[in-house]
Amino acid sequence: MTPIRAWAAPTVGAPLQPFEYDPGPLGPEDVEIAVEHCGICHSDLSLLDNEWGFTQYPFVPGHEAVGRVVAMGPQAKGVAMGQRVGLGWNARSCLHCAQCLAGRHNLCVSVQPTLAGRHGAFADRVRAHWVWVMPMPAGLDPREAGPLLCGGITVFAPLHEMKIAPTARVGVVGIGGLGHLALKFCKAWGCEVTAFTTSASKAEEARAFGAHRVVSTGDADALAKLAGRFDLIIDTVNVSLDWNGLLAALAPEGRLHVVGAVLEPIPVPAFSLIMGQKSVSGSPTGSRAAIDTMLRFADRHGVLPKTEHFPMRRVNEALDHLRAGKARYRIVLDADFD
Repeated sequence: MTPIRAWAAPTVGAPLQPFEYDPGPLGPEDVEIAVEHCGICHSDLSLLDNEWGFTQYPFVPGHEAVGRVVAMGPQAKGVAMGQRVGLGWNARSCLHCAQCLAGRHNLCVSVQPTLAGRHGAFADRVRAHWVWVMPMPAGLDPREAGPLLCGGITVFAPLHEMKIAPTARVGVVGIGGLGHLALKFCKAWGCEVTAFTTSASKAEEARAFGAHRVVSTGDADALAKLAGRFDLIIDTVNVSLDWNGLLAALAPEGRLHVVGAVLEPIPVPAFSLIMGQKSVSGSPTGSRAAIDTMLRFADRHGVLPKTEHFPMRRVNEALDHLRAGKARYRIVLDADFD
């Protein structure tokens, strides 16, 4: 078996180094992908730094991979040798629990992330169960599409799963890697879109991404003027916010939906929910079916992230660029092992 070449952190927070490992025999339902491009997500940094407490080292990040199928187990389905495919946050689920049987594989109690308890896609090859290996639409540029497989589905899922109407008024908090994609999807969905950002320099770009209005996140007066306006607010950032102000900005039956991994508890006053029949919710990426739907929607409407590219050998420079908050707006690594 040819070793897989990768970039791995030997210990918490350490720079990534060249790393090889023996993947063992290919499972009967597994697919091996030759990685061409892999996006960098902020979750890669969180796991690299063990912010969530379960990272195992050596740690190979990467869960937004696009590449070609180079090997298939005898029972693998849905893809063909040489086909261009994608792999996102999840690599395996049990297929027999109630959630899997209902098509909600991402909510499987034993779902295995692509880069937790196994090695991810900052590598020349990566493996996954065939259910989680998605055929990529021919119309999506493979150099740019990787971030759709995590960042894209994370912000598309609320629109899809909650059956948000195209007439809805939606707010997007944070115009970064997730937020700029949320603006693009919401605009293509047909919604009236408001962008909330702490950076005035992003206002023009936010409008280009699809925002009809741009509001400063820290401007309490501006937020107060939007009281009762939004059917949905998608929070894409991982910091504490003016939660009371955001809840007040919801229309009756409105929803504040969290997809940014805020580490601090979110205080929710009961009367803010009760009096307007409002709700607070969250979601992790999306099901395999939702990802397929998202990719078709992105292909049809030309939704792609704004990216910066680094060769994979400069992965540490790329991670530092993201850590410094300089990414505009998603980083993609181009595999260069040969």
